[in-house]
Amino acid sequence: MYSEWRSLHLVVQSDQGHLSVLHSYPSTVGRDVANAVVRPLGASLGAPVSECLLKTDKEVKWTMEVLCYGLTLPLDGDTVKLCVDVYTDWIMALVSSRDSIPQPIIKEPNLYVQTILRHLHNLFLPRPEHFSPMHFRLCQQVLSAVQKLARDSSSMARETWEVLLLFLLRINDTLLAPPTVGGGIAEKLAEKLISVLFEVWFLACTRCFPTPPYWKTAREMLANWRHHPPVVEQWSKVIAALTSRLLRFTYGPSFPPFKVPEEDASLIPAEMDSDCVAQTWYRFLHMLSNPVDLSNPVIVSSTPKFQEQLLGVSSVPQEVIQHPCLKQLPQIFFRAMRGISCLVDAFLGISRPRSDSAPPTPVNRLSMPPPPTTTNTTPPRRHRPTAVTKTASKATTTGQSKVSHQPSSTSPLSSPNQTSSEPRPLPAPTRPKVNSVLNLFGQWLFDAALVHCKLHSGLSRESSMTALATQAGVELRRKGSQMSTDTMVSNPMFDANEFPDNYESGRAEACGTLCRIFCSKKTGEEILPVYLSRFYMVLIQGLQISDYICRPVLASIILNSSALFCSDLKGINVVVPYFISALEIILPDRELTKFKSYVNPTELRRASINILLSMLPLPHHFGTIKSEVLLEGKFSNDDNSLHDKAVTFLSLKLRLVNILIGALQTETDPVNTQMILAAMLNIVQDSALLESIGAQAEGSVDGGHPLAKSHSRNNSGISNASAGSSEATTPDSERPAQALLRDYDTAAGLLIRSIHLVTQRLNSQWRPDMSISLAALELLAGLAKVKAIVESSDRKRAVSSVCSYIVYQCSRPAPLHSRDLHSMIVAAFQCLCVWLTEHPDMLNEKDCLIEVLEIVELGISGSKSKTGEQEVRYKGDKEHNPASMRVKDAAEATLSCIMQVLGAFPSPSGPASTCSLLNEDTLIKYSRLTSTSHSNFRYYVLDNSVILAMLEQPLGNEQNPSPSITVLIRGMCARHAWTMQLFHQPRGARANQKVFVPEKRPAPKNDVGIRFNVKHRPFPEEVDKIPFVKADLSIPDLHDIVDKELELQHDKLRGVMVKQIEYETALEHYSEELWRNKPFPDPLTDCKPPPPAHEFQTARLFLSHFGFLSLEALKEPGNSRLPPHLIALDSTVPGFYDDIGYLDLLPCRPCDTVFIFYMRAGQKSSQEVAAQAERGVCGECTATLLELLLSLGWPVDVGQHPGWTGSVYTSWTINTSNDECAAVADTGGGMFNGERKVLYYADALTEIAFVVPSLSDLSVYSDSQMELLPSLLKQPNLTLELFPNHSDNMGPSQRSPTAKSKKMAGRSVPPLGPETKVLVVWVERYDDIENFTVSELIELRTSTGVESAVNSSASRSDTPLHPGHLTMPVPHQCVRVHPFCLSLFPAAGEADGDNACRRKRLEATLTAPPSVRRKQKIVDIVNRYRNKHWEPEFYTSLLPGGRRV
Repeated sequence: MYSEWRSLHLVVQSDQGHLSVLHSYPSTVGRDVANAVVRPLGASLGAPVSECLLKTDKEVKWTMEVLCYGLTLPLDGDTVKLCVDVYTDWIMALVSSRDSIPQPIIKEPNLYVQTILRHLHNLFLPRPEHFSPMHFRLCQQVLSAVQKLARDSSSMARETWEVLLLFLLRINDTLLAPPTVGGGIAEKLAEKLISVLFEVWFLACTRCFPTPPYWKTAREMLANWRHHPPVVEQWSKVIAALTSRLLRFTYGPSFPPFKVPEEDASLIPAEMDSDCVAQTWYRFLHMLSNPVDLSNPVIVSSTPKFQEQLLGVSSVPQEVIQHPCLKQLPQIFFRAMRGISCLVDAFLGISRPRSDSAPPTPVNRLSMPPPPTTTNTTPPRRHRPTAVTKTASKATTTGQSKVSHQPSSTSPLSSPNQTSSEPRPLPAPTRPKVNSVLNLFGQWLFDAALVHCKLHSGLSRESSMTALATQAGVELRRKGSQMSTDTMVSNPMFDANEFPDNYESGRAEACGTLCRIFCSKKTGEEILPVYLSRFYMVLIQGLQISDYICRPVLASIILNSSALFCSDLKGINVVVPYFISALEIILPDRELTKFKSYVNPTELRRASINILLSMLPLPHHFGTIKSEVLLEGKFSNDDNSLHDKAVTFLSLKLRLVNILIGALQTETDPVNTQMILAAMLNIVQDSALLESIGAQAEGSVDGGHPLAKSHSRNNSGISNASAGSSEATTPDSERPAQALLRDYDTAAGLLIRSIHLVTQRLNSQWRPDMSISLAALELLAGLAKVKAIVESSDRKRAVSSVCSYIVYQCSRPAPLHSRDLHSMIVAAFQCLCVWLTEHPDMLNEKDCLIEVLEIVELGISGSKSKTGEQEVRYKGDKEHNPASMRVKDAAEATLSCIMQVLGAFPSPSGPASTCSLLNEDTLIKYSRLTSTSHSNFRYYVLDNSVILAMLEQPLGNEQNPSPSITVLIRGMCARHAWTMQLFHQPRGARANQKVFVPEKRPAPKNDVGIRFNVKHRPFPEEVDKIPFVKADLSIPDLHDIVDKELELQHDKLRGVMVKQIEYETALEHYSEELWRNKPFPDPLTDCKPPPPAHEFQTARLFLSHFGFLSLEALKEPGNSRLPPHLIALDSTVPGFYDDIGYLDLLPCRPCDTVFIFYMRAGQKSSQEVAAQAERGVCGECTATLLELLLSLGWPVDVGQHPGWTGSVYTSWTINTSNDECAAVADTGGGMFNGERKVLYYADALTEIAFVVPSLSDLSVYSDSQMELLPSLLKQPNLTLELFPNHSDNMGPSQRSPTAKSKKMAGRSVPPLGPETKVLVVWVERYDDIENFTVSELIELRTSTGVESAVNSSASRSDTPLHPGHLTMPVPHQCVRVHPFCLSLFPAAGEADGDNACRRKRLEATLTAPPSVRRKQKIVDIVNRYRNKHWEPEFYTSLLPGGRRV
C-alpha cells in the first residue's frame, strides 16, 4: 500500500530533539540547575494571580532546555513532576491563553508546542526502577494533556499535528516495542497509550489528514507492539467504530446498523466526513499488518527490539520465542480474529451490539465477570485422543482457573455478538457479495483457518497468494482455480508442537467466520472457484476426526454451518463425508464432555442436527452417483481413510440414519428432539415413497453389486475412522450408536425401528415434557400413514404405547393436572384415532379392541371398569370423574371414530363429506307427499345429543308395500340419512316371497257323512226304570184330576200344539229348500279380509321398536337438570329451521386452510406476490410448480363442493345444480384462489383447502361473464364474520358477505377457530425469504371468515425453488429450513399444516373441537325449541290427528 513512500521510522529513532544542553554536563550539574529553575516556575503555576517570570524568547528557550533535562531526573523528588506540570500547562497555549504561559509561547504556540512535545519524550524513557506509581501518574497526565490538546485546539498547524503524531508513535514504540515482563510501566500504560494514539490520529485525519509516510510509519511501528494485548484490543474497537460509520453511508439507512458501544463510537469525530471515514477505515484496517502473523512467535519476535535484547543477553535463538510476553500471543491472535469476525458480520448485516470486547461463550455468558486489566493467559489446550483432559496452568481471561465443566471465556464458537437465547439473524438482503467480502478479509481468514495445520508436504507451490509465512519460508499458496497448499512444518526456529493448541481459538474464529460468509451466498451468485476450493480445504482440515482433531475448530464449523447445504454452493457435496464423520462423534455423544469447555453442548447439538437434516435427502436424491474426491488422500495421513475414496451417496444412507437414531437416543433438549423427530418422519416417508415406485431396485452399486451391498456394515459403518481411532466411534468409551447397527435398507425396517424407539421414550423420558410429547405423537401419527408392510405386532405396539401414555397421564396426581397435561392427553387420543383409521383391521383382534375401549372408558368416566383382578364395576355404579371435559370430549370423539368412521371412509358422498348430502329440502322434493312443507317432519332428541328428523311417507303403489320411515340423524359427529321398512321376515326369506293372494272359500257338501234321525229325550231312558215310591205318588196324574171342563181345555190345547208342530215342520222344510236354492257364499254375510293399511304411525313404531318410548325415557331425571332421554321439538317456533340449517353448517372435522404464494425473483412486496397469480403463475413458472400444486390435493369447484373451501361463505355447499357454476377462463394459479376452484385434501379426520390468493376483483370480468357467475360466486371471498345473522332467515343459498352489515340480535355465534393460517411460499430465489413479511401476506386475501371470533396466528413455510430439493421448517412457528426431496412435499405440506393447526387448537381456550361445537348447538336447540309434553300428551301426539295436542 505504501511501497513507494519513505518510512519515517529511522527519522523518529534518530531524532535528537529530546536532548538538552545540560546533557553535556555532569549529571550533578544538570540536577542542581533543574532543581533551582523548576521550583519557581512550579510555584508560579499555583499562584492565583502571578506574573510570568519569563518575558523574552531567549528566557523561554533557556528554561525549556532545563525542563527538558529535568524530565530525565529520577522520580524520588518533585522536580520531574514540576517539569510535567509546567509543560502540560504551556502546551495549552494552542487551546487558550493563560497568565501562567509566557508571552513568547502565546505568540508562537505551534513552534514552542512542537519543542515541548519532543522534550516530553524524556518522561517515557525507561527508568531503572521496574514500576513507579509516580511515573505512571505523570505519564497519564501528559497523555491526558496531549489528548485535550488534540481535541480542543483549533489553531494547530500541520507541522504541529505531524510532530504530535510522531511524538505519540515514538513514546509508544519506546515503551511497547521491547519485550517486557508483566507488571512494568509498559503493561500499565499500554491501553492508555494506544487509545490516545488512535484518538489523536482520528482527530488528525479530520483536521489535517496525515500523509502516506506517516501511515506507513504507523503501520511499521504498530507491528512491533502487537505482543501487547491492548494494541489488538484497541484496534478492534476503533475499526469496529469506523465500520459502523462506514456502513451508514455505504449501504444506506435500510441496512442493519452495526451497533457499537457509545464510548467506542465517540472515538470517531462527529465532523469526520464520509470520504475521510472511508479513507481512514481502509488504512486502519491494514494498520495491524497481517493479523495471521500473531500466530507465529517467530515473526513477532523478529523485531529490532527483540533482537536487541537477544544480543544483549547473548542468548540462543530458541529462547527468543519462549519469552514470557509471547505467551499471550494465542489470546492476542484470537482477539484479532474476533475483531475481523465482527467486521465480517457487520458487512453481512448480521451484527449485534457488542457486550464487551471479547464476548463470552453461551455457557458462561450470564455469570462471567468483566476481563481484568492485565491478561497473561493461555487459551485452553487441545486434548489428544490418548491424553487425559487437562486444563491450562494459566488463568483464563476471567481470572478463574478452568475446570472441566466451566468453559473458557475465549471460546470463538458463536457469532461474536450472538447469544444462545436469541435466534441467529439472517444476513441483510442488500449485503455485499461473497467475493467482495473475501476480497477484503479472505486472505487473512483463509490463512488463519489453516494455522499450524498438518498438510501433505508433497504438494506443489504456486506463488500467487501468500498465506502463512515463517522465517523458514514455509508458505501456503494458490494460483487461479487450482488449489495448492503447504503446511507449516517443524523447523529449528519454531516447532509447531511447542504451541500446537494455543492458537485453536483464533483458528476456530476464522473458520466460523468463513462459514458464515459462504452461508450468506445469494441465490444465483457466483463465487470464484479459488475461494470455494480454499474454503473446502478449510472445512476438510477443520472436520478432521483423526489424531489431529481440533475440537474448538470442529465445533466452530458446525455451529456456523447450519445453512451451508441450503446455500447451493457449487461442489459442496464433496465435504458431505467429512461432515458425516464429524456428526458421528458429536450427536451420539450424550455428554459432549470434551466440547463443554468450548461451547454450549445444546447449541452444538442443534447446529449438528440442522446439518444432519440438510444431508438426509442426499442419498435418495443422488442415488448411485459417486461423490468427488479431493486430492486423493493428501489431506490425511491415514492411507485407509474412507474420505479419500469415491463412494456413492446412497451408501451414506445407513450412516446418516444411524446418526439420526443415535442423536434421538442421546438428545435431552426439547427443541433439538423435535427437530430429530421431524427428520425421522421425513426419512421414513422418503424411503417408503421410493420403494413404492421401485427406485431402490433400479440400479446397482460399483459395477453390478446389489444395492444392499452399498448399505452393508462393512461399506458404511458408523465412522470412517473406526479402524484407526476408538474415540471416533465410541467417545467416552461408550457410544449408544454402536447398538444401532442394523439393516435399514427397507422402509419397513426403518419404520419398525422408529416406532420402537419413539414408543419406548414416549413412555419414559418424554412423558413430562409437553413439546416433545406432542412432537412424538405427531411423528407416530405420521408413521401410521406410511405405506409399508409391517407386522401386526408392531402396529399394536404403537397403539398400546399411546394407550399406556394416556393411562399414565390420567393417573398423575391432581396437583399436576393442568391444561398442558390435558392437551397432551387430547393429542394422544387424536394420534390413536389416526392409527385406528389407517389400520382398522387392528380392532379385529380382541386384545387390541379391549385395550382401546378401556382407554376410551377411562377418558370418558375417569376410571376403568376392571383394573387388575378387581371385580367389574358397571357403568351405572361408577362415579363419572374424567380428567377434564376436554379429555372426555376427546375420548368421545375417539369412540365415535371407532363406531362411525372405521371401515366407512370414504362415505358414499365421497371424501369431501363424512355426512349425508340429504336434508329436509331434498327429501321433501323426492317424497310422495303432496305438501312440500317442512311441517311433515317430526323432530325428536335422544339423550340431549342426537336430533331425529322423521318423515313418514305413505305406501303408495309400491310393488311390495311395507311400513317405511326416513330419518335424518344429526349428531355430534355427522348427519346421516336412514330409510327403514318394517318387515316380519328376514331379508333372505323376503327375497323368494310371492305376492299374497287369498284362497277362495270351498263349495259346501251336505252329502258328506251319515245322517241319523234321533229323537231326543229330556231325560235318559234309565229314568223310566226307576220304581216309584210313595212320594212319587203324592202328586196325582193329570187324567186323575181332569174333569169335563178341563178336558175341553185340554183338547183345545192339544189342537193348538198339533197346528204348531205342523207349522214348524213346514217352515223347516221351507228353510231347507230356500237354503238349497241360495248362492254360496252369501255376498251379504261372507267375511272379507281387511284392506292393506297405509297409515302405520311409523314414527311411533320406530321409537317403540328401538325402546325409546318407555315410561322411564319420558320422565324427567330427578337429580339432574338434563332433559328426559326422549323429547320432542316444536318445529313451528320461528327460527327453528334456521338453527337446524346452522347446525348443518358446523363442520364435522377440523378444517384448515393453507395459502400458497409464488414469489418470483426480485419481488418484495406482498402486492406483487399476490398479483403474480393473476398474471398466470402456472404458465410462467416451471412445470414443477404446477405439479406441486396438483400434488397437494385435487381441484374442486367451489360452487358444488360439499366440503371446506377455505371460506365459510362458500363451504359445505350441497345440492347445487351443475348449471349454476359457470366456467370462467382459468389462468395460472389464480384459478385456485377460492372464487371458482380450490385444491382440496381430506382424510377421515381432517380436511385442508389449499388456496392461491390473488388480487383479482370481479370488476376485471366483463358484464357477460358477470351474468354467468352464480350469486354464490359474485361475492368476494374475503370477510371477517363467521356466519351471517342466522336470525334473518339465513338459508344455505343466502350465505354471503353482504350479511356482514346485519347485526345479530342477542345471539352469539360459536367460533370455528382458532384461525391458524399456514403460508407456503414458493420462491425462485432463496434470499427472497427475508424480503416479505408474514403479516402483510396474512392480511392480503387470506380471510377464511373465522377471524372475528379468534386471534389469528401464522405458520410460515418457505420453499425455495431448488431443482429436486425443497425446504420445510421444523419445528413449527419458525423459519428454520432444511432440504428434503420434492416428492415428499405433498405429505410434508399436509402433515405440517395439519400439525400446526392442531397445535394451535390445543392452545386455544375459547374454541372447542367440531364435535363439541355441534353438541353445544344441539343443546342450544333443545333449550329453545323443546316441546314440554306430559307423558299422555306425548303418546297422543304420535297418533294420527294428535300431532298438535
